[in-house]
Amino acid sequence: MDISIHASFLPHEDPEASLAFYRDTLGFEVRNDVGYAGMRWITVGPAGQPETSIVLQPPAVDPGITEDERRTISEMMAKGTFAGVVLSTTDVDATFERVRSGGAEVIQEPMDQPYGVRDCAFRDPAGNMIRLQQRT
Repeated sequence: MDISIHASFLPHEDPEASLAFYRDTLGFEVRNDVGYAGMRWITVGPAGQPETSIVLQPPAVDPGITEDERRTISEMMAKGTFAGVVLSTTDVDATFERVRSGGAEVIQEPMDQPYGVRDCAFRDPAGNMIRLQQRT
């Protein structure tokens, strides 16, 4: 079987702040930027890896979501417990310093984990948890 991850989705509430974070701080390229009814879906991904993308989408845009669910999603985003992604890099310490100097909210500075990886964690402008692991 030949299966790969093409795209994952993260919510965003401020398209310009998300662009600044993913494009300018992380260095991702913008692959698509689509607006509809006052909302924006922005597709970004690492340069040189066109097969892997993150789609930044408006939260709770599904018409089947109730108002109570929308409220819960907003509350979880505010706490940073709604969505996240794990990224990897060849130098977690240098990348961490770049992300920190870009103004990201730091959750965990780089450290060696007991399960065998060196990683750090921060939040994007929407509160999504971004873990960054050292690629071995």
